[in-house]
Amino acid sequence: MKDEDSRYEAVRSRDARFDGVFFFAVETTGIYCRPSCPAVTPKRHNVRFFATAAAAQGSGFRACRRCRPDAVPGSAEWNVRADVVGRAMRLIADGVVDREGVAGLAARLGYSARQVQRQLTGELGAGPVALARAQRAHAARVLLQTTGLPVTEIAFASGFASVRQFNDTVRAVYAGTPSELRASAPRRGRAATPSAGIPLRLAHRGPYQAGPVFDLLEREAVPGIEDVSGTPGARTYRRTLRMPYGTGIAAVEERPHTGPGAHPGGWLDVRVHLTDPRDLTTAVQRLRRLFDLDADPYAVDERLGADARLAPLVAARPGLRSPGAADPDELAVRALVGRDEAARLGRRYGKRLDAPCGTLTHLFPEAAVLAGAEPDGTLGALTAALADGTVRLGPGADRDEARHALAAVPGLDARTIAEIRTRALGDPDVAPPGPGIPDSWRPWRSYALNHLRAAGELE
Repeated sequence: MKDEDSRYEAVRSRDARFDGVFFFAVETTGIYCRPSCPAVTPKRHNVRFFATAAAAQGSGFRACRRCRPDAVPGSAEWNVRADVVGRAMRLIADGVVDREGVAGLAARLGYSARQVQRQLTGELGAGPVALARAQRAHAARVLLQTTGLPVTEIAFASGFASVRQFNDTVRAVYAGTPSELRASAPRRGRAATPSAGIPLRLAHRGPYQAGPVFDLLEREAVPGIEDVSGTPGARTYRRTLRMPYGTGIAAVEERPHTGPGAHPGGWLDVRVHLTDPRDLTTAVQRLRRLFDLDADPYAVDERLGADARLAPLVAARPGLRSPGAADPDELAVRALVGRDEAARLGRRYGKRLDAPCGTLTHLFPEAAVLAGAEPDGTLGALTAALADGTVRLGPGADRDEARHALAAVPGLDARTIAEIRTRALGDPDVAPPGPGIPDSWRPWRSYALNHLRAAGELE
């Protein structure tokens, strides 16, 4: 939605479909909001529009305390787009700027730092430093309001270089001190403690079919790495996570679908246990990719619902998602070897957790470990390519380059490559070999195939 008059109409109608797609700010109040903000609609001449929260913050606006615009789902554009801006946004969300700086981001993208700065600023109104700063501010708010961690520890856990920088950013973004922000949290948030994990609500836009996602995760669950407990409609998915600074365990609760039109969006309840709180932002983004929480179900359903074959399937399951992966390299190995063999590899070569949690005992082995331990065959070729960077599947990967690199791995068949592209790369438009898939399903063929599988028309 590029036209500003159309954006204003979305604001007037409080259309939650555009939360995260753009933000609006009110010059008379100095506050920026999401389109669905319940506050009185401002006059058109007082409104400015921004592509990102970072751009609004950079122009001197602070976040609305009613609609919390920093907590909206990410723009679905970054899921779909495979250009340098889309790749950069996925890398920033994964915390690369906090860990490696702008130079590290640029190196991963294969561009100069100046080129990355120019492209992001030109399209989004904010450069990589400002985008990362907005993300750090959001992480800080979550930790302040949901844990009992000391404020000083939160500053560094959120990715800030100093307590002063942390204090200044919180005041600028939220118009209050860290202590005031913590005091404003609901009582249930303040009661949380670090030992109990960090409770989160991961937002999504539109309807969300949790059942098929949890069905898939339950079928695929690798013992020791993952487990799914409970009955359909009230299941809990848990898994171990290898993070940049430490390890983690995440538990995600299934929320039953309440029917089309019941609400414009919702969330999944998550609790994350981390050995190092600096991994919070990265853990959140990896879970968002696994559960496909940044998708735009309205765009997907509109396109696929216009197809005669798919229309009844879309009507039966509005908001069906295309699950991704918490660890792309792990997913690639599992797509090749299957669940049982993945379990064997996990038991034999996976690193054991310092503090096992129930049935969760190991991290899935890294590609370099597997390449050294079992170097023969297609598994050895794939893990060696992942370990040396010949195949790159991370959030900033170039999808076309990855496709060609996967095709060059000896013994890797086209169907496995299609699964890796869909799940590890989050490509929304993958068609595996076999029966013809019509071009009319583009650019959502991955979602179309999930509809066919959910209906029992594909294995």
